[in-house]
Formats: sequence, structure tokens, C-alpha cells
Amino acid sequence: MSTSEKERLHRLIDGLPASELRAAERFLEYLQHVGSASLYGQLMAATLDDEPETPEEADAVREGLADIRTGRTVSHEELKRELDLA
Repeated sequence: MSTSEKERLHRLIDGLPASELRAAERFLEYLQHVGSASLYGQLMAATLDDEPETPEEADAVREGLADIRTGRTVSHEELKRELDLA
């Protein structure tokens, strides 16, 4: 990180209202301690899945896209009710 980036972060912190300082501190601690160990960090470091798509997977994608185009979809709320999660 360049000096100018750190200076910008310092200015942002200096400009925060006092009521938000604790939240900023907690978030910065989270970034410091979790950082590369976070799920996001692990996903970004994971090797690319270079396994070719199977014909069955390609068919399933085409079928799903056709369903979307023709309106054969279920809303999130409908699905929750259907699964008795609402």
C-alpha cells in the first residue's frame, strides 16, 4: 500500500463522526486479523476450476436460461413458503 493510500485512509478515519469510531475500529481489526484467512481470501487464492463443462451441465444451463426467458421462475418469497421457511 502506498503512502498516499494510507494517508487517504487516515483522512477518512479523521473525518468519521465520534459515534462511528468504534465500528471503524472493529472493522479494521477484523480486516487485520481475518484478512487472508477469510472465506473471501481463501476463494480468491483457490485454483481455478478448469474442468470442462459436461454436456449435461451445458444442457442444464440452457434449460435454466430458457425457464428465465419464459417466466418459469419462482420468487424467493414463494420458495420460502414452499419450503415452509416463511
